[in-house]
Amino acid sequence: MLTIEGVSKSFSGSQIFNDLNLAVEAGEIISLVGKSGCGKSTLLRLVAGLDPVHAGQVRVNDLPITAPGRQVGLMFQEPRLFPWLNVRDNVAFGLSPARKSSKDNVVAGLLEEVDLTDSAKLLPRQLSGGMAQRVALARALAGEPEVLLLDEPFSALDAFTRMRLQDLVLKVWHDYRPTMLLVTHDIEEALYLSDRVVVLGEKPAGVQEIIEVKLPRPRNRNDVQLLELRGQLLAELS
Repeated sequence: MLTIEGVSKSFSGSQIFNDLNLAVEAGEIISLVGKSGCGKSTLLRLVAGLDPVHAGQVRVNDLPITAPGRQVGLMFQEPRLFPWLNVRDNVAFGLSPARKSSKDNVVAGLLEEVDLTDSAKLLPRQLSGGMAQRVALARALAGEPEVLLLDEPFSALDAFTRMRLQDLVLKVWHDYRPTMLLVTHDIEEALYLSDRVVVLGEKPAGVQEIIEVKLPRPRNRNDVQLLELRGQLLAELS
């Protein structure tokens, strides 16, 4: 379980969060949406332990997060692969110490999970944008995180590739069951992937609204209930 309790954060005198509270159940997929600059990506950095909170606490299974650690994995907007390492070695770099003794089998399984088995020896410069993000996803999973953070990882991709990777995320979730926290500006993406969509208000940001998506998976992107929720979400963001 991921718990964000009474969190406050400011930069250069600007208050980003003031007493922010959010509880995410184990294995849940949550999307964070809100207007640009409301602090969505900042919140991910706090959960990842990359930035300190000024008040309050972030916990994973009741353990405080005060620095980056294996229990939280993070995918950025760009893949951030090591250009001198091939696909296989980029994925292997993310392995937790406990898995390094069986590195070959673990990496092979992760590459199969993201459909990159035949691309294991390619360098990042030889990959398409979608392939590079699949490598980044496999590397994030290599650390066996309990919580996987996704910071708009598909925003730079074309619509078709983005939809394919959304389905891949759901496959990964089904197979590994991490808790997922996704930042996105894509309302359809948020509703298609999530159990709940959390709307953050303007700074100092708090939880403005939580919209539950009580639809079974796999979901139909054209489901009338998703369209109704889209209207509700747009109204919250307007």
